[in-house]
Amino acid sequence: MPDNTTLTTGFSRYLLLERGLSSHTVKGYLVDVGHLLDFAASRGIQVEQITREDIHELLCELHDLGISPRSQARLIAGIRSFFKYLRMERYIDNDPSELIESPKIGRSLPDVLTTEEIDDMIKALPADKPETPRNHAIIETLYGSGLRVSELVGLRLSHISFDDGYMIVEGKGDKQRIVPLSPVAVELIQEYLPIRNAGPIKREGSDILFLNRRGAPLTRVMVFYIIRDLAAAAGIMKKVSPHTLRHSFATHLLEGGANLRAIQEMLGHESIATTEIYLHLDRTRLRTELLTHHPHYRNKPVPSPTGEKTGL
Repeated sequence: MPDNTTLTTGFSRYLLLERGLSSHTVKGYLVDVGHLLDFAASRGIQVEQITREDIHELLCELHDLGISPRSQARLIAGIRSFFKYLRMERYIDNDPSELIESPKIGRSLPDVLTTEEIDDMIKALPADKPETPRNHAIIETLYGSGLRVSELVGLRLSHISFDDGYMIVEGKGDKQRIVPLSPVAVELIQEYLPIRNAGPIKREGSDILFLNRRGAPLTRVMVFYIIRDLAAAAGIMKKVSPHTLRHSFATHLLEGGANLRAIQEMLGHESIATTEIYLHLDRTRLRTELLTHHPHYRNKPVPSPTGEKTGL
């Protein structure tokens, strides 16, 4: 069996030349296969030794980290293509991914926190922890500007204008956009900076805003744990991740009367159709308010949006 670099190089060529997939899709599949190879290496097993149970275990780990059903489905598709390539090249005899089921993907509405729940998370920050100023600034930057977690961990000091209240964010596909920074976030970041600068700073973290205690950039997983643990400390029963704060940002803006195009621009969505899920969310909320509080409809079976009779 060739080494992992040779395998992924051959797999990439197969996807581009034989499958005719776009470079964007190929890049995504290689990332997915990278997760699988890293997982196998961490357990000391070779590619040909990977079993269906190993793939299930990897998917469970990623699910616990908050990966969406859509991302799970793409990861499974990438892994299946990889094992199909390995069989075609006669590197393996059996395909362990054959019976792995993809999750059902629907246009589900994202979980959203209330402003009170976000305040409760902030109140749950321990006063005596050295990382509290950093984590407080992280919450405000995620919720106050709607950043993706990957954008947050890559946020550069040189891309922040404190005087003008904006930052340059590097989003998907290395595309840059200008995003407003709230006065509260500016204040919290400036309070955190002396603490950041007083500690060790590694070369790769010299221009990165949020660093760990060793002076290296935070990872996406670390931010996930910070947000998850704060939500638990605040007694929030919802499944909360950094993306929940992004959803809450967009939803609260829409509820406050913000223009959908402005929300699209701040979120960095290429298509307005992606942003329109928040319209659906807002309409669902308004409908629930009507059916819950209007005396004529309260406690009566009413048609749901799908035509089903329901009662509230």
